[in-house]
Amino acid sequence: MIELKNADLTLGQAAASVHVLKGMDLTIDAGESVGIVGPSGSGKSTLLMVLAGLERLDRGEITIDGTPLHGLSEDRVAEFRGRNIGIVFQSFHLIPNMTALENVAVPLELANVRNAFEIARQELASVGLGERLSHYPGQLSGGEQQRVAIARALAPAPKLLIADEPTGNLDAETGRQVADLIFSKQAERDMTLVLVTHDASLAARCSRQVRVRSGEIVSGSGLDASVAASLSKAVSA
Repeated sequence: MIELKNADLTLGQAAASVHVLKGMDLTIDAGESVGIVGPSGSGKSTLLMVLAGLERLDRGEITIDGTPLHGLSEDRVAEFRGRNIGIVFQSFHLIPNMTALENVAVPLELANVRNAFEIARQELASVGLGERLSHYPGQLSGGEQQRVAIARALAPAPKLLIADEPTGNLDAETGRQVADLIFSKQAERDMTLVLVTHDASLAARCSRQVRVRSGEIVSGSGLDASVAASLSKAVSA
């Protein structure tokens, strides 16, 4: 699903520039759940933004589901992301003057999906908010707002779900419920899940952990497994 090769990225200009990603290599198979962990400032959230197509590399390659994002224009990347990648943020990023239903329908309308509101209703019902369609974000609890955000991410039926500290703004019990929802939806829809978290118990629920330090992947890149699989196929042939 994901192949990252020699990914290099510097943010900022001149004396304020920071070398955030330093020649990263990473492979993630379809259907995997991968937790990206590491200390603050290690580059894990920037790595997630690259995987989501929200940051462009200075050098290197990023391929998602066979599509080389590094070779596409900004518009084409946005189009690909809208069809194939769902994103859940720590701070929800809901539009405050839109209802829950409207928030979920927005990405579908932008993609010219004709039955956008019907799909939005179904997704909100699937995350337990079928009775909260007409509520605005300010009328919802933090956990409910994150459920709306999850429904919005799932509405286009993405192959890849990306979550950046999805439980970071929630209390422990609500965070557990949201985590349960994310993992159940990933399994139910056979999506690939990549999440950044400081929560060791949440990361432990993933099938693999990728550890990042000072802009480099120090463990869990998945490359050894890929090489082994390739060698196995070659021997079998």
